[in-house]
Amino acid sequence: MVALVVLCLAGLLFLRLWFLQIVEGKEMQQRSENNRLRLQDLPPWRGMILNLNGEVLVANRPSYDLVVVMEDVTDISPLARRLAKLLHLEEAQVNTQLEAARAGGLTQVRIKADLAWEEMALVETFRPELPGTLVQVQPKREYLQRGRASHTLGYLGEISEAQLKSGRFPNYKMRDSLGKCGIEAAWEEYLRGRRGYRRIEVDAYGRELGQLDRQFPTPGANVFLTLAPRLQQEAENCLDSQTGAIVALDPRSGKILALASSPIYSPVAFERGLTAYEWEQLSKRKDHPLENRAIKGQYPPGSTFKIVMAAAALEEKVITPGATFDCTGELPSGQHIFHCWRKGGHGTVNLHRALVESCDVYFYQLGRRLGIERIAKWSRKFGLGAPTGLRLDREMAGLVGDPAWKLRRFRQPWQEGDTLSVSIGQGYNLATPLQMAQVTAAVANGGRLFEPQLVEKVESPAGEVLFQAPATPKSLVDVSPATLAVIRKALRAVVHEERGTGRGCLIPGQEVAGKTGTAQVVALEKEKKEKGKGGKTIRKYENHAWFVAFAPVEEPEIAVAVLIEHGGGGGAVAAPLARRILAAYFPEKAAPPAEKPEELEENEKPE
Repeated sequence: MVALVVLCLAGLLFLRLWFLQIVEGKEMQQRSENNRLRLQDLPPWRGMILNLNGEVLVANRPSYDLVVVMEDVTDISPLARRLAKLLHLEEAQVNTQLEAARAGGLTQVRIKADLAWEEMALVETFRPELPGTLVQVQPKREYLQRGRASHTLGYLGEISEAQLKSGRFPNYKMRDSLGKCGIEAAWEEYLRGRRGYRRIEVDAYGRELGQLDRQFPTPGANVFLTLAPRLQQEAENCLDSQTGAIVALDPRSGKILALASSPIYSPVAFERGLTAYEWEQLSKRKDHPLENRAIKGQYPPGSTFKIVMAAAALEEKVITPGATFDCTGELPSGQHIFHCWRKGGHGTVNLHRALVESCDVYFYQLGRRLGIERIAKWSRKFGLGAPTGLRLDREMAGLVGDPAWKLRRFRQPWQEGDTLSVSIGQGYNLATPLQMAQVTAAVANGGRLFEPQLVEKVESPAGEVLFQAPATPKSLVDVSPATLAVIRKALRAVVHEERGTGRGCLIPGQEVAGKTGTAQVVALEKEKKEKGKGGKTIRKYENHAWFVAFAPVEEPEIAVAVLIEHGGGGGAVAAPLARRILAAYFPEKAAPPAEKPEELEENEKPE
């Protein structure tokens, strides 16, 4: 009987061994290998971002993260208690992280990022008491400019679950960083690089015994920007304590020399990780520091739009350069009277004087003769009403209003008053600072519209050029050399003639052409009602100040657009800032301006 029992038990043992080795042999072998071998991920170092001079703007540094491999942890509670004590963490939080990782089937979980040297020493010292712990080296972004060009450079953020599931990021894993905006996002495919791995052998406690094989990660490519350091710094200095944007570009190629938006933010804060409270405070700020006003801010262009009006009127032959209109200071239209910025009027005005002194009544008359359809046509020819094509975030298109648009938007017919408002850059007429810089560049370079470029080239770590900025224009504005000559002559006079509204941009010894703009935020009637104490206009109802310019007049090398939100008059506020940008570009002519000219009314009154 005993022999029979022993025989049965031996048979059961044999069957169990047969089942484990034959039926589940492959699975058991795989489990054994997994216990012995470990595949460590080696994330790639992102490519650097450099400026026009090759100076590094964004680099990388090593960061040491504490990771727990869940399959090596048998009891979560004592591990959580020990880690919390060593690293001064909340025990409940660590415990929650580990429990969530186990429940979610995660192979590993990051407990703390960017360990200090003292913390690393503690972890290594007590490693036998910390089963499953592992210190991983992760590349960390380092923004060397401390906020300068923050809207252009952008920042990184951890990839979301939705992004992983979208299929657009096939080689990414949870906890990977990717660009969220700016150059970091727009050029992610080049900056990212390719990940590698280490295959190591570990003991029963998860401690490394040796390396079996390794594939090194491939660093990302380096991105060289077109930004000129001196101009970028001066643009941001100009906007210090102001809200607005400045764009400077080369009219010969469309390369952007400066792209500044204010207020700024620090990408360093995003790299270390914002708390929920910090993010809420930042995103709800009334001055919207995260918004890149240079490409997303949409404003009435004010009198800078008169450049487009002049080109349209001459090319459509509704006037000749010598044609005159009488400006009495106002123009009736239906039940409304449209005013000129100069109450007494300008008298008899031709196109040259109308641009120099920014006569509104003259351009009201041009608007009547052209009609909104032709105004809209020429606006689009100059690139308004559509994104410029800059590879950076999502550009706003601005607005070119016409009867079809108003009918769709408001279900109302177009009125003559709408046309008159558009004629001086108000009403259903919006543009971004980048768009107005592009309009200015097209006038300067003979009518060529380039796709603006922020990236000069992209280079692989081995020095291979993967991208080179194109040098050919994307389109031509169908405007004659004679028309452009008339406009350029008038724009030069805006800065150089005694009655020019842009005297604040005068640089002795340098030929500068420009145009002021003062864009109303609210109607005059409302502004009068909303006066603050002492009869001063409340800040939020102040006009936006514009100035666009290019230099030298004959062979232009730089075009500039300046926009200051609620700044007041374009001639008084924006023109001197444009002068500072041009002086930084032409340092040999950066002497102080001559005695400040008498301010014209246009610099202080809405147009």
